[in-house]
Amino acid sequence: MKHLGFSCGLPNPLWVVVGVYCVASLVHFSHNAEYIAFYPNMPTWLTRENVYLAWLAITGVGIIGAVLGAAGWPMTAALFLALYGAFGLDGLGHYALALCSEHTLAMNFTIWFEALAGLSLAASASWFAGLRAVATVMHRSASQT
Repeated sequence: MKHLGFSCGLPNPLWVVVGVYCVASLVHFSHNAEYIAFYPNMPTWLTRENVYLAWLAITGVGIIGAVLGAAGWPMTAALFLALYGAFGLDGLGHYALALCSEHTLAMNFTIWFEALAGLSLAASASWFAGLRAVATVMHRSASQT
């Protein structure tokens, strides 16, 4: 469905940012899971399996957003996608456990790749939701006059 030049009600560039964040998230979580013993000061209860389960739960939020977008609910989809992206900032919590210098280059790369991609998604989806809300208000206002 085409609406104001957007596919499924969401702009195509937003889908690109969703894809980049999904890859960044998978890269970070996979690295975290496979090298959990080498990440500094990680809690002992956190296992490889727990890391993958957390990734599935977070990705579920993104899947819900994608399904809502495909179903023609762009505003709600954008809010779910913004939340999905915001989860990417959680990776910065590694630095609450240990300094940046205590992490390897690969660890720092995956943490920052996910955080920056997540921030980009959260900002892009929020911007779109804001534009959509303003357009809706203006359309309602114009139709009342």
